[in-house]
Amino acid sequence: MSAGYDPRAVANLMLDEADRLGIRLSNLVLQKLLYFAHGIYLVQTKLPLVSGYFEAWQYGPVHPSVYRAFREAGSTMISFRASAQDPMTGAPREMKTPSDTRLIGLIQQVLNSYGRMPAGRLVDLSHAKDSPWSYVVDKSRTEVAFGLRIPDSIVIDRFRFHKVSVGLKPLSGEPSDDTPFT
Repeated sequence: MSAGYDPRAVANLMLDEADRLGIRLSNLVLQKLLYFAHGIYLVQTKLPLVSGYFEAWQYGPVHPSVYRAFREAGSTMISFRASAQDPMTGAPREMKTPSDTRLIGLIQQVLNSYGRMPAGRLVDLSHAKDSPWSYVVDKSRTEVAFGLRIPDSIVIDRFRFHKVSVGLKPLSGEPSDDTPFT
């Protein structure tokens, strides 16, 4: 099985495409869109879109390395791109953005379908009953769950549960774009 792209590089591509479409993304929204793109790609190809793993956090799936790359944006819209670090010097270096046309098409599809949804609606969608996030959180209540990781095998088995109708507004108490991660 392929290791997938560096998740920060895919996040940068998503931010570039969002800018092109006139969509502004917060870290919270970026996380949900990256997760949806990963799930769609995984279901279609049986290969991971990004390397590493997503975790079940309070407001839905989060990729820890992408969260760390963009946490300085806080709850504001992201206006910068993730960079890599030169392993020899420790100096930051620009990341190469994937140029695969299939990937770019998938990112555009996700942005067009979900990119303008409020953060709370994306959280509602990521929390769908029986979805990968829901399954991992429910399982953690009765078993030991290492870091609440969402394995790709669970995403493949349960991603279809995201295809649910969501209301026009987030549920009360759900986050907005200015809700900090916890």
